[in-house]
Amino acid sequence: MNRKSVKVVVAGGFGTGKTTLVGSVSEIAPLTTEEVLTAPSEGIDDLTGIEDKTKTTVALDFGRITVNADIVLYLFGTPGQDRFWFIWDELAIGAIGAIVLVDTRRLDASFPAIDYFERRGIPFVAAVNMFFGECPYTETEIRDALKLNEVVPMVWCDARDRQSSKQALISLVKHAMTRLPAGTSA
Repeated sequence: MNRKSVKVVVAGGFGTGKTTLVGSVSEIAPLTTEEVLTAPSEGIDDLTGIEDKTKTTVALDFGRITVNADIVLYLFGTPGQDRFWFIWDELAIGAIGAIVLVDTRRLDASFPAIDYFERRGIPFVAAVNMFFGECPYTETEIRDALKLNEVVPMVWCDARDRQSSKQALISLVKHAMTRLPAGTSA
């Protein structure tokens, strides 16, 4: 069997739902490196809009989803705080692309992730995480606020929902395939 492994990064700011998305879609129990937020992080980690958050990823999240007999996606969730961003370079090596989770309550948390993938030419989709099943903004308003290039797909998702997370992954894979050089075998 000639199974192909495909690496996908799930990125975004602190508290945008990366661990939740990896866990919702993974066919295996996800590996997480979550730790309890402690007093030393007070004043460093901005909990505005996510006051109930009690844990944070300190290295990575890992999950797997089998697409078919030939293709397996390996999901690598990044930590969100800037003090852990040095890990992103290692996680991005060999990735076909990334899902950048966007929390409209805290759009500024998405800027570094979008910038990271744009600067490196790594295909990504912006996935607006619908935390409460709704979003008060239109796609145009979000794109304008994020200064998101029109070629970057934007999808709506609920990171808690397996089908919704799968649709975000499908959008990413389709987008990444459009970026393959002519004559490249998918």
